[in-house]
Amino acid sequence: MATDQPTGILFDVDGTLVDTTYLHTVCWWEALRQTDQPVPMATVHRAIGMGADKLLDHLLGPERDRDADEKLRDAHDTLYGEYWERLTPLPRAADLLRACAERGLRVVLATSASEQEVGALRRALGADDVVDTITSSADAKQSKPAPDILVAALEQSGLAAERVVFVGDSVWDVAAAGKLNIPCVGLTCGGTSRGELAGAGAVAVYDDPAALLAELPDSPLARPR
Repeated sequence: MATDQPTGILFDVDGTLVDTTYLHTVCWWEALRQTDQPVPMATVHRAIGMGADKLLDHLLGPERDRDADEKLRDAHDTLYGEYWERLTPLPRAADLLRACAERGLRVVLATSASEQEVGALRRALGADDVVDTITSSADAKQSKPAPDILVAALEQSGLAAERVVFVGDSVWDVAAAGKLNIPCVGLTCGGTSRGELAGAGAVAVYDDPAALLAELPDSPLARPR
């Protein structure tokens, strides 16, 4: 392998860099309630990180009547859109991205949010000056735990799977990275426990971007493969 091959860090955004996991939980919970398909919030929360199609399969079963799926997605999107102007970055998220860039690592936002949502997330994060590449849901045929969005991020950035690390907050992030043999660093700020992330295969787990930044020199992000 060439020693001058570029290295980079792929970041999930929802729940990893921007504090949205519980907003998505509440919005899906309400959308399900509106269609008379109630699911406990704790169960909904554990599915956040999947795309809408797989999330609904996970919550309602693959044999469900799919006629209401579009209504469910529209309800979620409408409810979630009410929060866009109030989205908040997680502690020191932008500083973490800048620190990675200062180390010569290319920063890639590997998100499967819609293009409109990506705009709201970028405004909340405020780190466009150091972001090399950003994906959206339009770039992936299948959502996590399928690795499609990571494949798209690699292709668009010109990075190789052998030279990157992925940072995410859900077991679905860890699973997607594992399919490409990409090490995944887990953050618990999305509400998934350290044990769950480590049990899913995360190579290291931190509380949030601030905690990862504080230990950056000794973290997997500082040890390009």
